[in-house]
Amino acid sequence: MKVFQINSVCGIGSTGRIVCDIKQTLEANDDKCQIAYGRGFYNDPDCLKIESDLVFKAHVFFSRITDRQGFYSTSATKRLVRSIEHFEPDIIHLHNIHGYYLDIRVLFEFLKNYGKPVVWTLHDCWAFTGHCAYFDYADCNKWKTGCGQCPQKSAYPASFLLDDSKKSFQEKKRLFTSVPNMNIVTPSDWLNNLVKESFLGEIPVTTINNGIDLSVFRPVETKFKEKNNLRGKKLVLGIANVWEKRKGLDDFIALSKILSDDAKIVLVGLSEKQISSLPSNIMGITRTANINELVELYSAADVFVNPTKEDNFPTVNIEAIACGTPVVTYNTGGSGEMLNEKCGIVVPTGDINALAKAIENINLKSEDCVSYAINFEKNKQYNIYMELYKNILNSRC
Repeated sequence: MKVFQINSVCGIGSTGRIVCDIKQTLEANDDKCQIAYGRGFYNDPDCLKIESDLVFKAHVFFSRITDRQGFYSTSATKRLVRSIEHFEPDIIHLHNIHGYYLDIRVLFEFLKNYGKPVVWTLHDCWAFTGHCAYFDYADCNKWKTGCGQCPQKSAYPASFLLDDSKKSFQEKKRLFTSVPNMNIVTPSDWLNNLVKESFLGEIPVTTINNGIDLSVFRPVETKFKEKNNLRGKKLVLGIANVWEKRKGLDDFIALSKILSDDAKIVLVGLSEKQISSLPSNIMGITRTANINELVELYSAADVFVNPTKEDNFPTVNIEAIACGTPVVTYNTGGSGEMLNEKCGIVVPTGDINALAKAIENINLKSEDCVSYAINFEKNKQYNIYMELYKNILNSRC
């Protein structure tokens, strides 16, 4: 079996690690896989960068003006198509196709006519909206009726001038429903249910949870507290790739005013500017791509807090419990789906007092967290993809 995967990144971030894990699972079964990605760099001859950094920046620039993210990088997408044809895959597996690196018109016209089955893992809601990746924070339901006059025009993928959400919605609907043999995968039941309400609702959809490498994410000895004079403190950890309002940065600042003095909030993934404006009882750390550093932080924490207002199936929650750290999160999207009463607490979205109470009172066992995390072991989850691939191919025989 030969599978060609496409994603915005490779080897970094949650989706970049997922595509690499799927590739490793395929190769462990003596199957073949190539990955095409949009930005960054990953040193593997089977992983192809689709476009140059200059073309990527041009795509970003024009999208900022026209609100046409996903409708540039035409030449790069044509090269991608040639790479797919050269590889001759049995299945094409899409992941994040937004991110300023593809022309979705070129890609989907090709997929429609190529005749090979397509699996598309949705990591957010962008596929069925006219603009945004999430709409919960804005409390917007225009994705059900056709978009237009987007209340999140300045949010990712930001446009600072035009609003093209209505036209983009119509084009996405036409393109994304045109592929005759496509299967959608969602990491959460929450997103699965949204897909069924969208214009993608006639396409088969399956939930396959994200997996993580339990040989990496596990409890380890760490001296983080000692090195940072936090001995005797309750370490409250938060991690995000980009800290913004929807990720709950303001909620952490509010928490810092009401948590007891024995609590210390540590946030990872902040910019230098954000760190400089933090209150004194929050410790800020810039983004790290070093997995071992993240594992040490998870292991050092007494509780991992994820006050996200919009999310699908955040792997940070799984990584935390795999390292023996219980999670407190809002009842947002699929953020609570990977938790049970022995490894986490889910509170109403936006309820700072409930969040603080859960943090102060949480008393869950590390070993129970680790035991439950076994359900999300990457080989277990990504072998479900292998079964999906086989079922799709067998149904065509």
